[in-house]
Amino acid sequence: MKIHKEGFRTIILTAIVAAVIIALTVFLIVPSYPVLGWITVAIIIGLFLFIVSFFRIPSRDHASGEDIFVAPCDGTVVVIEEVEADEYFKDRRLQLSIFMSPLNVHVNRNPVSGEVMYSQYHKGKYLVAWHPKSSTDNERHSVVYKQGDKEMLVKQIAGALAKRIVNYLKPGDKVAMGEEMGFIKFGSRVDLLLPLGTQVDVKINQKVKGGVTILGKW
Repeated sequence: MKIHKEGFRTIILTAIVAAVIIALTVFLIVPSYPVLGWITVAIIIGLFLFIVSFFRIPSRDHASGEDIFVAPCDGTVVVIEEVEADEYFKDRRLQLSIFMSPLNVHVNRNPVSGEVMYSQYHKGKYLVAWHPKSSTDNERHSVVYKQGDKEMLVKQIAGALAKRIVNYLKPGDKVAMGEEMGFIKFGSRVDLLLPLGTQVDVKINQKVKGGVTILGKW
């Protein structure tokens, strides 16, 4: 298992802080209150390991194929419904949303191969990721992929804990399905806006894996 480059700075800072707290606990608390002291040490180590695991990149065999689109992230499908597009598109679209908990892998991947037509960051609020207005009101980054005559918009959306969205794509880029497109720190969500009539092969509350789970055909 690899560690994502976006986590290096956070992990180093966390390690320093954890080491200082553990050292102070061992020297100042353990001698007088050994049970409390060692419980504190165990909690600090557990929190550090959680931070490290958050930036993990597990080894996987990614899906491939024609006319399919895959999950751009790990998480749970929370929305499958028609919506009025509020960005780039001027028509109604099929929205498929995936909620990412802090325990999920947070690497984001291209759901399709094609050309990047649009890539735009938007400042915003930090509503909980499952809030209906998080898709339009929260901090987010939107990307439009074009494959043949079809276009798909993907939104990386910040949640209540996420304060930084990273996206590596720019208009004109040629990308491949399953390659990294970005990263969102801590709890968050990813929306896909698809053409009406798109075949969706997943259900609400289904768990999906980024780059692996085939969401449907378009």
